Amino acid sequence: MANKSFHEEEMLGKAYDGRLMKRLLKYAAPYWKAFLVSILMLALVTGIEIARPYIVALAIDDYIFTSPMVAFEQGEEPKDGIQYNNKTFIKERHLDEEYPGRPRYQIMVYEGENYLVPSTFEREEFTIEERQGQVFFINEHGEFTGDLMDDQVYQTFREYDVDGLIRLGTIFLVVVLLGFGVNYAQIYILHRTAFRIIYNLRVDIFSHLQKLNLGFFDKSPVGRLVTRVTNDTETLNEMFVGVMVNAFKDIFMLIGIIVVMFSLDVQLALIVMAVLPVVFISSIIFRIKARQAYRDVRTKLARINASIAENISGMKIVQIFKQENKKFKEFDDINQGHLKASLREVKVFAIFRPFIDVLHYLALALIIWWGGGSVIQGAIQFGVLYAFINYIKMFFQPINAITEKYNILQSAMASSERIFQLLDTEPEVVNPEKSKELREVDGSIEFKDVWFAYNEGEWVLKDVNFKVNPGETVAFVGATGAGKTSIINLISRFYDIQKGEILIDGVNVKDVDQEELRKNIGVVLQDVFVFSGDIKSNIKLNNEHIDDDKIKEIAETIYADSFIEKLPDGYDQKVQERGSTLSAGQRQLLAFARALAFDPSILVLDEATANIDTETESIIQDALEKLQEGRTTIVVAHRLSTIQNADKIIVMHKGKIREIGTHQELLNNGGIYHDLYQLQYKEQLAQ
Repeated sequence: MANKSFHEEEMLGKAYDGRLMKRLLKYAAPYWKAFLVSILMLALVTGIEIARPYIVALAIDDYIFTSPMVAFEQGEEPKDGIQYNNKTFIKERHLDEEYPGRPRYQIMVYEGENYLVPSTFEREEFTIEERQGQVFFINEHGEFTGDLMDDQVYQTFREYDVDGLIRLGTIFLVVVLLGFGVNYAQIYILHRTAFRIIYNLRVDIFSHLQKLNLGFFDKSPVGRLVTRVTNDTETLNEMFVGVMVNAFKDIFMLIGIIVVMFSLDVQLALIVMAVLPVVFISSIIFRIKARQAYRDVRTKLARINASIAENISGMKIVQIFKQENKKFKEFDDINQGHLKASLREVKVFAIFRPFIDVLHYLALALIIWWGGGSVIQGAIQFGVLYAFINYIKMFFQPINAITEKYNILQSAMASSERIFQLLDTEPEVVNPEKSKELREVDGSIEFKDVWFAYNEGEWVLKDVNFKVNPGETVAFVGATGAGKTSIINLISRFYDIQKGEILIDGVNVKDVDQEELRKNIGVVLQDVFVFSGDIKSNIKLNNEHIDDDKIKEIAETIYADSFIEKLPDGYDQKVQERGSTLSAGQRQLLAFARALAFDPSILVLDEATANIDTETESIIQDALEKLQEGRTTIVVAHRLSTIQNADKIIVMHKGKIREIGTHQELLNNGGIYHDLYQLQYKEQLAQ
């Protein structure tokens, strides 16, 4: 059954659920300005990333590679250019018009020498021959002798290019630094906002848990609730950071790259676009397969968690009855199932990611083939080809990221479904709209025709009627399952009864605010819970009205000072969670001190001395007498010897009150109490 419940919990709804997302966005709504700023910054970061290859392409085509120049007679040039041999040379690509009648020149390199050669087209291929010490550049339009350029002349022609490179290099550096700054600010703002959202969500979950009645915790494993507050909220944090906002970056990146590619060269852009339908279809197939695989893995993982939790909790029984091999085989079967499911998930991802990489390299190969040929033919410039090669890599990055984002989205939807299921759980015990006040509680307790069941139809208490007068000590006894503990739980209204009334000083507990009710009731349980911290903090439990002197006075009153002052740090002695460094008796005395510190009008003792040895019990009994002075006391006891002085003893059997009276009266009646006493007396003699 445990496995089944965990399995049902991990069953997922849709990979994307608009209803759940709408509820999540309500937590994000107060921070919409921060998200908007983050998205705008992402747009700027994306623009900067796209600009980098473009700047490099400009540097290659405009300044690194020599490009054709138009020669003008001096005085006729439309703009400033390079002065040489009474002509002004201006790069053709920097002119606003074509000037078809003007001669073209370009710089050619042969055996380390630079030549200024006449050119008829923007890009021309020359063959070079050397005849009798003279170099000829030959193409389909004829052969040309180039002017040999010395270093000074060459530097004159390239000075403009060097200045341009310095200028572009400076721009590139500024862009990189700007990108770093904006990216840092964006990441900081986004994560800070996401952390605040998760903080608020965790506060809501924890505060909601505190409002739920004990019946909810009886049916909910602690590990599952801890997972809601920690792991599931952290998964939502990943969604806010990795999916909800950064998805905009992917969109900006794809749109920006497409626009830039089409602006650079339409043919090359269309070649890249040709692979998109295949990417789109493969992404749809991946979504279906990945969801199935992910769902199976999560289910198998839940079974592993359930198995481990069960075996660790019951390790003592496993070892006592030598069940190690059997439990190992059970766990191994579950673990094998998880292994197979994980391998199926890996297979899905191992196919999709490499397949997208294949499409990436296919597009790259097409660009190199087509674009390289175009560069050779002079149809496009090399810088454009360089930019396309970079843009293809950038273009497929967000497509590859779809696998990770889809995985996060699935986890987030599953986590949000479980979180909101918890938040939608209504407390069964609620405060009245108009509560009545309990002023100076005398301690009168009355049960009138009370019927109670933890599960519908399975009555734990049946038509229970009794009254406890202020200052009385009343004990409840009976066999296990008789309903004793249920009665003390109902007095504090940890559960609501189905029929009847429970009155405190004549006021129905359902008409009183729960906090108001419980501050008048002190409960000491058999299993004392000690919080991590120190002795002092465990007594006052954050009650600022209790000072150190009061704590010491309380400890002395119930004889707890006898062990506290022997500790190395006294009242400041550090204790571990559940008080594992303290004995059972010491923990019990701490519980008495805690109850006395809050000075309740009603004291409830649930098997408070059940786990105490005889020597320690005498100290506990003296402490109890101090604790009970002037208070109405309800005692649930296993040892009948501890309740012989009670004003009234109520005997429970199968959810009903069978006998009421003092110790001696009940013994004289020869009923259930008499039988219990005789049985326990024989056990004591046998010991």
